[in-house]
Amino acid sequence: MKRYSLILALLGAALLSSGAVMAWWKMVRMPGRSFSGEPPPLSADELSLRDQLAAHVQKLAGEIGERNVEHYRKLVTAADYIDAAFVQAGLAPRRIGFEVQGKLCENIEVEVAGDEREVFVVGAHYDSVFGSPGANDNASGVAALLALAQRFAGRPGSRTLRFVAFPNEEPGRFQTEQMGSWVYAKRCRENGDRVIGMMSLETIGYFSAAPDSQNYPIPGLGAIYPATGNFIAFVGNVSSGALVRTVIASFRQHATLPSEGAALPANVPGVSWSDHWSFWQHGYPAIMVTDTAPFRYPYYHGRGDTPDKLDYDSMARLVLGLEKVLSDLNQIRK
Repeated sequence: MKRYSLILALLGAALLSSGAVMAWWKMVRMPGRSFSGEPPPLSADELSLRDQLAAHVQKLAGEIGERNVEHYRKLVTAADYIDAAFVQAGLAPRRIGFEVQGKLCENIEVEVAGDEREVFVVGAHYDSVFGSPGANDNASGVAALLALAQRFAGRPGSRTLRFVAFPNEEPGRFQTEQMGSWVYAKRCRENGDRVIGMMSLETIGYFSAAPDSQNYPIPGLGAIYPATGNFIAFVGNVSSGALVRTVIASFRQHATLPSEGAALPANVPGVSWSDHWSFWQHGYPAIMVTDTAPFRYPYYHGRGDTPDKLDYDSMARLVLGLEKVLSDLNQIRK
């Protein structure tokens, strides 16, 4: 009897262990194959896009500089610049205000209406952390947001695309109800918007071919993912796993940039560190697109986060890959 009980116990432990391994494998196993090798030369379109991205980053981080509620005039100047860029792209921005510490903060939204009620949101925060000009974090994300919005202007699809710039993502208001993305996601829920997913563009401009240039937040991930920080990451929580896999599968079909994906528990450090977190709080699937920020970028949240640190060739390849992803998601009409 004791022997029988021991066998059952061992079988149970084996099944639990097997189940845990399978669950973990499902979190990290992604469809498609990451791009590898030497990418082709940039096309004329990509060269133009590269210069456009660099100009946006230079304006936001090089000229405007640190921008947050504590440097309020610069936050407003950044919002005005984003608004004007949307208008120049032929879009009609809407500024949705809310109050923080007696100051008006604004989400800036443009919409490319689709045939159906379903909505997909692409967002990026335009504030910078205290003491930093915020080139990679997150002028890079805003630059990509503006470029994508321009490329989809006048290209309706089956679903509505919204491109939204958020304030107040950085520490001090991070993961609070004062985040612009939290206010926006709450408003979507209250309005009954059928948001099928959200993509946060977060710190996307630094890539390195140096050995051991990539770090990870927990032991074990380094045995699964590359040691070289030359890839873009698509990250979500477990509940957003289907969205992570859908997006990276499409990206890998089209992009000439290495990519990795993960759908991990939200308490893993870094997994929830951007505006996609706000959408999780309101029941929407959401993912982050990132170069992994502090796990790769040596100038993260510092005064050295300046426009000269960014790889604009790789950013252009990323934006074109994301354009294809959004076209696939939205079944864009030619």
